[in-house]
Amino acid sequence: MAFMGITRRALTCLAVTSLVAVSAPARADDASAWQSVKKAGVLRCGAAVAPPYVMRDPKTGDYSGFFSELCRTFGQNVLKVKVEFVDTTWDNIVAGLQSDKWDLSMALNQTPEREKAVAFSAPATDYNVSFVYNKNNPKVPKGAKSIADIDKPGVTVAVMSGTAQDKAISAAFKQATIMRLPGNDETRLSLMSKRADLLADANITNMLLTEAHPEWAATIQPTPPLAQQEVAFGLRKDTPPADIALLNKYVDEQVKSGSVTRLIKTSVQAMLATNK
Repeated sequence: MAFMGITRRALTCLAVTSLVAVSAPARADDASAWQSVKKAGVLRCGAAVAPPYVMRDPKTGDYSGFFSELCRTFGQNVLKVKVEFVDTTWDNIVAGLQSDKWDLSMALNQTPEREKAVAFSAPATDYNVSFVYNKNNPKVPKGAKSIADIDKPGVTVAVMSGTAQDKAISAAFKQATIMRLPGNDETRLSLMSKRADLLADANITNMLLTEAHPEWAATIQPTPPLAQQEVAFGLRKDTPPADIALLNKYVDEQVKSGSVTRLIKTSVQAMLATNK
């Protein structure tokens, strides 16, 4: 199975001094983030649904997806604590981290705007925005390859509110109508019910939809890539450098060992099985 946009850039650990605001209050050496987590006995992972990064079973409430597994393994195997997933939305994923409602935000795109508010781990994978559409929709021209090809009056683009893709298309689209919806299910339903002409989402997430519905779904991968970014864990700005370095070491090991690639494949297969 080919994975668009999953090719890893060379992983370089971010300079920890750039991740910690100069004006942020310093933690005492004996009160580091991970020491506090160990004392509490639980690592809280902020979870906003975005398959296959973060998935939630609506019946059981159980979390899966490759970022969920990374957070779970980091807590259980590295910090030796229990792991708790805290439900949130993409509109609140940063604010909740800042207000100490959880310890890590999962699958956070590293944008300049977010870098002002939170720190980031080393990236686990890459991201860009793609568009899924119905092959039979006359509003979407055949062979469309650029934003200009689809940014037309009368075209409606569905997107999850507050996500990186929301911000990306808000800046790129000038004529099309943007339909902002609260979750992944709502955006997909809007496309399938033909209320929306295009669905803007992460390249890996959109791949799930086209794989599940090859009879009608097709993807536009814009040239040049839209919002090419790295996806990582978000941490509070005052997280000590040593704590960031420990998380970076873990993420780096998971990437280099091929574990992340395997988790992505497993998550995609699980999502496709659910959609059958």
